[in-house]
Amino acid sequence: MGTVVLILVGVLLGCAMFVVGVADLVSVQTRRRRLVAGVVDDATGPQAARFAAWDRSFRRTRPGTWVAGQLLLAGEEHRPPLAVALVALGGGIAVGWVLAVGLAPVFGVLGVAAIVVGLRSYLGRAKARRNEQFIAQMPELARVLSNATSAGLSIASAVGIAATELAAPAGPELARVASRMRFGDSLDTAMHGLEARLPSREVSVLVSTLLVSARSGGSLVSALRDIADTLDERKETRREVRTTLAQSTSTGYLVIGMGFGLLFLLNVIQPGTVQAMTSSWIGRGALVVGSALFVSGFLLIRRMTRFEG
Repeated sequence: MGTVVLILVGVLLGCAMFVVGVADLVSVQTRRRRLVAGVVDDATGPQAARFAAWDRSFRRTRPGTWVAGQLLLAGEEHRPPLAVALVALGGGIAVGWVLAVGLAPVFGVLGVAAIVVGLRSYLGRAKARRNEQFIAQMPELARVLSNATSAGLSIASAVGIAATELAAPAGPELARVASRMRFGDSLDTAMHGLEARLPSREVSVLVSTLLVSARSGGSLVSALRDIADTLDERKETRREVRTTLAQSTSTGYLVIGMGFGLLFLLNVIQPGTVQAMTSSWIGRGALVVGSALFVSGFLLIRRMTRFEG
């Protein structure tokens, strides 16, 4: 009987201590949230807090989700999606206003196209720049993985070490891979996620080498060292090719600029010329044919100078 009483008393004391501990933990977290909110309000001010609330609301919309996802892939996740969208909207309105005033009101519609093209171009260039930076780090990444695996570490451990030793963007990307594996994802799933975020032949070769070695074994150390040497050679080749094609690539953009420049020149020489052209079927046909020729030339130059090696 005495033993049962002691057990009941111990259980009651344990329950009481558990309740007190949970209450204390909740109060500490509440105070911490209040302190953090106070610091944020003091540091950013009410206007910044209001903009952050608008940004969170924008992220819940379909365009906001798309912009946030593209910024994450481009390594620009620190930029608010709402700010990026507002800049694109303002730029499109400015371009449309300049074209409407300088040429003809019908050209103001191109401002809407400028919003979409400008935003996609900015995000595309940011993603391409991030891919290039990651590819430039891949020889060093392959050597770090080779050294770690030659020391007897597993591929998952080698990825974690590389994440701490390499700078951005390779370090944060590998940290995402290591984090996903820590939370239960397989090496296959985590590495394919890396390949999806950074689509390139070099990343595909590295991912395939790691996955094949993890499944069937093999000399991973020598394979990684061969990949590192090959990537060094490819990096120099890519640099030379891009330098050679730089003039041709800039010519493609110059073609489009010449098209609009000629229209502005016509309006300067004879004010109202473009407006008169948009008022007749012959003028509209001439504008459509001229625009098609300029766009075709631009696309042809881009096609001839495209390099994905």
